[in-house]
Amino acid sequence: MEFLKINKGAENEVKIHYQDCGKGRPVLLIHGWPLSHEMWEYQVEDLIKAGNRVITYDRRGFGQSSQPYGDYTYDTLAEDLKALMDYLDLQDVTLVGFSMGGGEVIRYFTNYGGARVSKIVLVSSIIPYMLKTNDNPEGVDGSVFEGMAEKMKGDRIGFLESFGKQFFGINLVSKPVSTPLLEYYRMLASFGSPKATLECAKAFAYTDFRNEVRSINVPTLIIHGTEDKTVPIEASSDRTANLIKGSRFIKYDGAPHGLFYTDREKLNKDLITFIEEPALVLS
Repeated sequence: MEFLKINKGAENEVKIHYQDCGKGRPVLLIHGWPLSHEMWEYQVEDLIKAGNRVITYDRRGFGQSSQPYGDYTYDTLAEDLKALMDYLDLQDVTLVGFSMGGGEVIRYFTNYGGARVSKIVLVSSIIPYMLKTNDNPEGVDGSVFEGMAEKMKGDRIGFLESFGKQFFGINLVSKPVSTPLLEYYRMLASFGSPKATLECAKAFAYTDFRNEVRSINVPTLIIHGTEDKTVPIEASSDRTANLIKGSRFIKYDGAPHGLFYTDREKLNKDLITFIEEPALVLS
């Protein structure tokens, strides 16, 4: 079990749990909300076999990382990401952010100029701005996020169970995930601290990345499912693809939010193909 200690020895020391496997091109995978690094189980092995060094980690507040009561803004989360890349001295990184993790990717570029990163991948990402406002009519109504917060406060585990069904597109007709596997993902989500679960939901709901995404200057792959009911494609990746110059956008027809499992073979193939292409800085 490997940990990076931030503010080492201080009263507010935070430990970030990470796993570093394989050799070759570094690929750093950022998990989605409200899961942990284990969500990448079905990607890690294929990426390693393709000749990559694969790093996964638990966002603070989730999995085996520390669960401080304080700050869960994207500035803090991007700072954790930078600390991990510096600690491992990663170079020429392909940075992959799933859902909420897309925010860490973009904020890392904003705050640190994209140092050490040669490519990025946004999968089912919340980018560029989730909240519906007068100047963001394509967004999701604020009442949706307010309702999520109330359900988390009232019965967090019950909320996670119903959220998981939507996450994987489970309904009366479609059951792409077995009951035991769905329960496993609910268990992973339940390990997150109540504070982190709530505060991170606020971060991805209310953070506006529209101006920040325009500064991305490395090859970018965007992947999103057309039947994503958790982060609707119309409010997110459809717009991001137009904001990031030269980005490549792949739509997975009929795929839900949790396509890292439901469409894992296609996702792994697309990731490996993109990683193996020569990286050129965009002008």
